[in-house]
Amino acid sequence: MEKFSTLTGVAAPLPLVNIDTDMIIPKQFLKTIKRSGLGTALFHEMRTNDDGSRNEEFVLNKPSYENAQILVAGDNFGCGSSREHAPWALLDYGIRCVISTSFADIFYNNCFKNGILPIVVSQEDLNKLMDDASRGANATLTVDLEEQEVRGPDGGSIKFDLDPHRKHCLLNGLDDIGQTFQKTDHIDSYEDKLGLSHPWH
Repeated sequence: MEKFSTLTGVAAPLPLVNIDTDMIIPKQFLKTIKRSGLGTALFHEMRTNDDGSRNEEFVLNKPSYENAQILVAGDNFGCGSSREHAPWALLDYGIRCVISTSFADIFYNNCFKNGILPIVVSQEDLNKLMDDASRGANATLTVDLEEQEVRGPDGGSIKFDLDPHRKHCLLNGLDDIGQTFQKTDHIDSYEDKLGLSHPWH
């Protein structure tokens, strides 16, 4: 998993509440178990019109936001089904951080497993960040994980809370498998004690 330390990038405003995982990645795109290639289907029903043409009014289709790496969204982001394809699609598109007042628990946990930083802020702070993200070409935020701080284009900053273990895993690029590999010596030692080093003997 790619490490996350400091991210400076364009922030796209998505001031909608209850954005569920089907809106993030519709069910017809869930046929794959690969984590790549889903970015083109991110927010498919909002990014395209009924006739299949590109919806130029959707924020990620606007030239200023096409390369957004940060998403500033409304309350209860990632609700609905537990599909892990949702963070896969965000990451494949290039989104490394989502900021909201709250997240659905399963989506929130899946973000950390895939190298995405979900940040919970107050409504007051979200309003400030949404305003920053609404500046088009100047909608640049810096997310500093080490300092647990989001800095805006005018020099203002907002602090956020984060579980220390989750922070450690993101800073070091450790998903569940990576965390297991960190304990390889302990696992090998335990297997040696049980005589499991060569189970076929």
